[in-house]
Parts: sequence; C-alpha cells; structure tokens
Amino acid sequence: MLELSVEQRKYLKSQAHDLKPVVMIGSQGLSEAVIKEAERAVAAHELIKIRVLGDDREARETYMAQLCETLNAAPVLHIGKLLLIYRPAQKPKLLLP
Repeated sequence: MLELSVEQRKYLKSQAHDLKPVVMIGSQGLSEAVIKEAERAVAAHELIKIRVLGDDREARETYMAQLCETLNAAPVLHIGKLLLIYRPAQKPKLLLP
C-alpha cells in the first residue's frame, strides 16, 4: 500500500471534487468482479471514487484497506459512503506536490 503525505492528500481531494463514482460495491461486498473493475478504473484514471451501498462503516473501512492492499494503491479519503483511492500510472497524469 502506498503512503501519501498530508499535502498530497489535500491536492488529490481537490482534484477529485468533480469526479463521479466509477465503481460501486453492492450487497455482495468486495467480490472478484468489483476488484477487477477497480483495477481497470485505477489503471485508466489514477484517482477514482468508489461508492459503497451498505450502511456499515467498519465494512467500508475494511473494503478501503483491502482494495488498497490488492491494487497497491493509496487511500486518500473515506467520507460517508464514498471511498477515494489513488495509484500513480507509469506516466502520471497527476503530478503530486
């Protein structure tokens, strides 16, 4: 899992403000299909929003940790039912401060 500084997190949050969720985690939880879709999305966009449809906060925190571990990504934000994760591409589009 990647580590981000506070300044980098702030920058990524500002970049994600207008993003729409590209992956949704439903009642089935973090299935293999969801992980594959998240992998495709983060490879294409670097910074993605994920919507979780459950009300269990602990489950959402677990999903965030599992996704970041599996995808070698960095957790940026968990607010409400939205997760924000970042993984730089080989040729990064977002230049972190």
